[in-house]
Amino acid sequence: MGTSTPTRGRLIDHIMLVVRDLAASRNFYEAVLGSLGIPLGGESEDCFWAHELFVCREGSAAARGHPGGPHHLALRARQREQVDDTHAIALVHGGRDIRGPGEHPLHAGHYAGFVFDPDGNHIEIVCHGPGLRRLLSHGIGARDMHAIHSMPTRP
Repeated sequence: MGTSTPTRGRLIDHIMLVVRDLAASRNFYEAVLGSLGIPLGGESEDCFWAHELFVCREGSAAARGHPGGPHHLALRARQREQVDDTHAIALVHGGRDIRGPGEHPLHAGHYAGFVFDPDGNHIEIVCHGPGLRRLLSHGIGARDMHAIHSMPTRP
């Protein structure tokens, strides 16, 4: 069996979250993504999307399955102040606090805030310092990710 060379660039083509209340999710994600400079890309009666993230109503033709999870999505911010602002915006728009913005004690430069979205998914707003950006560009292991993301599993 041969080995493969990891590719650079996009690993994920798209992600779909199936939600119970599309209006509440749209209110949350439109505000959170908008604060990161990411507008919604489109919408239909049962879904909305932005870049690779699709959010669809449970029971719609596009939805595969039922609301599950909790899933963990990390949204990249350009600077720490954007993490602070986006975390606050998330709380105003239906998010519930997991952990307020701050630097992770085990990973210098990993500055993040964590909230639950309206369906209980973990949403991380993160800004990486130069050291962690280099690490991410060369690969990061499961043990590293576990140390970064020690958080509650349910809202």
